Amino acid sequence: MGATQSAPDRALVEFEGVTCGYDGEPVLRDVDLAIPRGGFVGIVGPSGAGKTTLLRSIVGVVPRVEGRITVGGRIVGRGATPGVGWVPQLETVDWQFPATVREVVLMGRWAERRWRAWASKDDRQRVDRLLDRLGIGGLADRHIRQLSGGQQQRVFLARAMIGDPSLLLLDEPTSGVDLKTRDDILHLLAELNADGITIVLTTHELNTVAAHLPWVVCVNGRVIAEGDPDQIFTSAILGRTYGADLRVVRQDGIILVADAAPHRLRDALRHRHDGFEHAHHEHVGPDHEHRESDGAPPS
Repeated sequence: MGATQSAPDRALVEFEGVTCGYDGEPVLRDVDLAIPRGGFVGIVGPSGAGKTTLLRSIVGVVPRVEGRITVGGRIVGRGATPGVGWVPQLETVDWQFPATVREVVLMGRWAERRWRAWASKDDRQRVDRLLDRLGIGGLADRHIRQLSGGQQQRVFLARAMIGDPSLLLLDEPTSGVDLKTRDDILHLLAELNADGITIVLTTHELNTVAAHLPWVVCVNGRVIAEGDPDQIFTSAILGRTYGADLRVVRQDGIILVADAAPHRLRDALRHRHDGFEHAHHEHVGPDHEHRESDGAPPS
C-alpha cells in the first residue's frame, strides 16, 4: 500500500498466500495483502467476490484458511481476534430480538469480559459516553427496532467500539441509508480514523469510495488491484474486477464510475420504440401543470 505504508513494521494486518472459504470451492485464492496501522481502506468488488469473507477471515470465523493472517503480529486462529471490532451488515441483524440500545452495546463489552453477568456502573457510563460521541445519546433505553437505519448503524458501531479496538471492520456500513446519513457515517469513521483506529470497510458504492477513501482494494476471488482510487479506478482494472464494461470519468479532481451497459440498453429500446423518444412530459409549478412536447420548438 505505497512504498512506505507497505513496510512490514507498519502493517497491522497481513495476508500471506491466503486461500480461504467455507464448504466447496475457496472464496478467495492466493491473497497477499498488507493493511497499514492507521489506514482507512475500502474493499470493493461484485456480489460473491469475497469482500465479506476477507473481513471475516480477519475476525477468525472463516473455517477453512490456508496461508497466514496476522493482526498486530499475532497469527489469527479460530475464535475472536483481540483488538478487532466488527460491524455486520444491518440486514443480517434480528431486529425483533428484545434488546435496548444500551443492551446491544453492552454485548460488545461482555464479549471481552464473559465472567461478568451484569453491567457495572463503569460499564453503563462507558456506554453512555460512547453513545453521546456517536450522536445517539438519548436513545439508550429505546428498542433497536424503533431506530432509523442510520441510528441502527451507529448502535452496532458503538457495540464494536466498546472494547477499544485498534482495528474496526465494517461490512457495507452505508448500505440502505439515505445520502445524508451515508455522508454522516463516513465522516464519523474519518474522525475515528484520525484518533488512530484502523478502518477497513466493504462497499458496493464505487463513487462513494472514490470520493472519500484514500486507499481501495479491488477483489473478485483474489486481489485484482490496490491503491489510491486516482490510480486504480480505471476502466481496465474495474472491468477485470466486475466483469462489466465500466466507464471512468475524471473532472476537476472528481472520479465518477458508470456502467456503460444501460446506455446500450436505452439505445436499443429507443430504436424499438422509434418516435416515442421524441416526446417528453413536464410537471411545472405547484399544480403540476402537464405539458407535452414532440421536440419541436414552441410556435
